[in-house]
Amino acid sequence: MDIEIPDKLYFKIGEVAELTGIKPHVLRYWESEFGVFRPAKSQSKQRLYRRKDIELVLYLKDLLYRQGFTIAGARKKLREDGPVNISQMSLPLAQTPQQQALAELREDLKRLRDSLSTSGKPD
Repeated sequence: MDIEIPDKLYFKIGEVAELTGIKPHVLRYWESEFGVFRPAKSQSKQRLYRRKDIELVLYLKDLLYRQGFTIAGARKKLREDGPVNISQMSLPLAQTPQQQALAELREDLKRLRDSLSTSGKPD
């Protein structure tokens, strides 16, 4: 199932919960546990998530629910990955045909590079 994130600057926590399928109390918990995202807050103290925050929530959801990481394991994975590069994550986000073609080209180039680097090594 592809998730299409609307083209908006900010999203309230209820909107993020609806888009991602993660309940608001879990989103607040993840903020405290992971520390890699801190949504801005409005003057009325409402959380305001940006697109990159939603993408990170989807990544965490994938790590925790699909790949079976524990909270500690997911935290370690985020630290190992360094700054989260959303474009390299396998997220269930809708892609334009151009983005899909670019992703396929990158994969082809990676496979070619890997095959060249292993073919030049003596056995």
